[in-house]
Amino acid sequence: MATKKDQDRKDTTAPPAPEPLRVAVADSHTHLDMQSGTVPDAIAQAAAVGVDTLIQVGCDLKGSRWAAETAAAYENIWATVALHPNEAPRIVDGDPDGWSRQGERAGDGPAALEAQLDAIAGLAALPQVRGVGETGLDYFRTGPDGVAAQQHSFRRHIAIAKQERKALVIHDREAHDDVLRILLEEGAPQTVVFHCYSGDAAMARVCAERGYYLSFAGTVSYKNAQNLRDAVAVAPRDLLLVETDAPFLTPVPHRGRPNAPYLIPLTLRAMAAARGEDEDVLAAAVAANTARVFGY
Repeated sequence: MATKKDQDRKDTTAPPAPEPLRVAVADSHTHLDMQSGTVPDAIAQAAAVGVDTLIQVGCDLKGSRWAAETAAAYENIWATVALHPNEAPRIVDGDPDGWSRQGERAGDGPAALEAQLDAIAGLAALPQVRGVGETGLDYFRTGPDGVAAQQHSFRRHIAIAKQERKALVIHDREAHDDVLRILLEEGAPQTVVFHCYSGDAAMARVCAERGYYLSFAGTVSYKNAQNLRDAVAVAPRDLLLVETDAPFLTPVPHRGRPNAPYLIPLTLRAMAAARGEDEDVLAAAVAANTARVFGY
């Protein structure tokens, strides 16, 4: 009989590979630097199931530099660079840990935040960097005292994306209204992606009206996520992307185990089921959308 300790212990073994897709797609948002194994192995495992392109996303300055370097080294990897929303207040407050606990030593005060934002702007100009993100707002982890720093950082990232004509990749957690408001106030870049879309069908319609792309992660397959299935069902096909956010948000039936780009087929199929759509038709659209967003 399993004990509570056994039940609470996470399964850290890699899930088996799913049936390959017949039409190849891209993983529009992954964190290879936080996953086990090598980059070549991740590329090969993904390619074996029909995932032919990976978008490596930066969350802090060190991770963004790694993303840019990795994208320069591998032809089927592109990068995005940014300070995650939760980084901004930590940099201002001098928290050394940072969002991913692998960033550089944070400084103290607004000047330190500006210096790191300037460094992100420099990385965003590189040709292998095709997006600015993940940026945005996260009111789940950061309390009221961090809102001002987050919103300032978000506005700076919007400006960088417009200056470099790169896609803006948004992290939005429990901050829907403020994210949409700030995009209108600042003037959204030509291309906006809501990574790991977490809104409902009504918000999806608003995003569609504004031409924002919606990227769905493994959460769309979760039993308690009917709002996401409703959203993917009403979103225009030409505004849909698929992602892992690996190593997080592993799709059903492997929820709780490590995520990786090779599990994209499970999420793509959950999206197709929610839309009542042929998976090949959806995969072809998603592949074209991702190439259009990131310009490869």
